[in-house]
Amino acid sequence: METVTIWENRMAFNSTFDGHTINLNGETGADGKRLGFGPKALLLSGLAGCSGIDVVEILNKMKVEFTKFEIVCDADAVEEHPKIFKDIHITYKINADKSNEDKVRRAIDLSLEKYCGVAAMLRKNSAIIPKLEFID
Repeated sequence: METVTIWENRMAFNSTFDGHTINLNGETGADGKRLGFGPKALLLSGLAGCSGIDVVEILNKMKVEFTKFEIVCDADAVEEHPKIFKDIHITYKINADKSNEDKVRRAIDLSLEKYCGVAAMLRKNSAIIPKLEFID
C-alpha cells in the first residue's frame, strides 16, 4: 500500500491513493472551523470505515437486515506532545430489528477485536470504547 501526499500551499496537502484524492488542511478559518480534514480526523474516519466494512460484511453473513448504519467516532487528544488520543468512543447507530441486538453486538466485537487492522493499531495507544444505538 502506498499513498502520495503533496503540499499545495500554507497548511494544505492532497493525498492520493490508487487514483483517489483527499484534501488535508491544518488551518482554521475565520469561523473557527477546520478548512479540511486533519490527520487525526482521518484516523477516526479510517477506524469508522474499517470497522463499518467489517460489521456490514458480518451482518450480511448473519442475514441481519438493516436500512441505516452510521458510525460516530469521538476522541480528545492529550495536551502534551505528541498529542495522541485519549479514549476513542465509537458509536454504532443502526436501524435494524431490536431482536438482532446480540448479533449486531457480536459483529461489532468481532470487528474491533479480530478483523479491523485500524482498531488494532490505534488500540496500542488508546482504549476504544464501543456503544450501540438503535435508530429509526
